[in-house]
Amino acid sequence: MSKTADGHRKEGVEFSYEEDLVTARDIETGVASSGDSKAEALAMLAEALALHEDGGNPVEDEDQFLRDIGIDPDAVDEDETPPPWLG
Repeated sequence: MSKTADGHRKEGVEFSYEEDLVTARDIETGVASSGDSKAEALAMLAEALALHEDGGNPVEDEDQFLRDIGIDPDAVDEDETPPPWLG
């Protein structure tokens, strides 16, 4: 249930759509995840929230982690600006 801006926290999930991608965002935490459907986005969000709440596994070497998942660390934008949905 959502609450108004009277000091109570807001709860729930909001969806956004971009082409064939559905993004589910937990309003309370700001954690978001995407999928090809609402069901897939919600499943991915559930996993992301579990990791968020439990802290996940610490990343010792950020550059190595990025390489392990197929991202060139030198190509990553260091912009610290929050994404638009958190603004």
